[in-house]
Amino acid sequence: MIPSMRRLLLINPNSNRATTEMMVALAQAEAGAGAIVAGATATRAPAMITDPAALDAAAAEVVEIGIAQAGGHDGLIVAAFGDPGLAELRARVAVPVAGIAEAAMLAAARDKATGGGRRFGVATTTPDLAPAIAARAAALGLAAQFTGIRLTQGDPHVLTADPAALREALALCVRDCIGRDGAEAVIIGGGPLAASAAALQSRFQVPVVAPVAEAVRWLVRR
Repeated sequence: MIPSMRRLLLINPNSNRATTEMMVALAQAEAGAGAIVAGATATRAPAMITDPAALDAAAAEVVEIGIAQAGGHDGLIVAAFGDPGLAELRARVAVPVAGIAEAAMLAAARDKATGGGRRFGVATTTPDLAPAIAARAAALGLAAQFTGIRLTQGDPHVLTADPAALREALALCVRDCIGRDGAEAVIIGGGPLAASAAALQSRFQVPVVAPVAEAVRWLVRR
């Protein structure tokens, strides 16, 4: 439940309305009845951002959408794992702006039980974005806690079109993050992958971090 924020906007930098609807539903479930979560979908980006050029190109439209709609909302979420346009949007609007990668990494790195640091990895589908994900962890000062990225096999577009296959492929990655890399928490790294995180949590004893939910929690704390 959000006591003060009433209207949140989730901006999907991928031009896929079905993905936006899925992420809005997840954000709404986390926000509870005290908030209304709306969605905005980019139109100039690919349906699924899979490489650094597309990620960088998406930033301009994210900023445009955020500036145009910030006045009608109490908080914004940039819902692509890479946080395109996040820094510029924060500098140009008066409401808090969460990025799903930043929020997830900060949550994964923080051990709530001890208050100390925690080693974390990322399970995802997009090999070309692996350097950008690692750079995001470093920019947040978390390089020493970051255990690395485990990637699913095959075409990300084909895999994300089959939710059951996607979950199983990500489960293997989560297992390797824990067993091979020593991760104490694992992020499901991608907006289009967000629905898989909750489904996978019951299979593992370590936290499986859901980036969209963590972005809502980030906004709550502010």
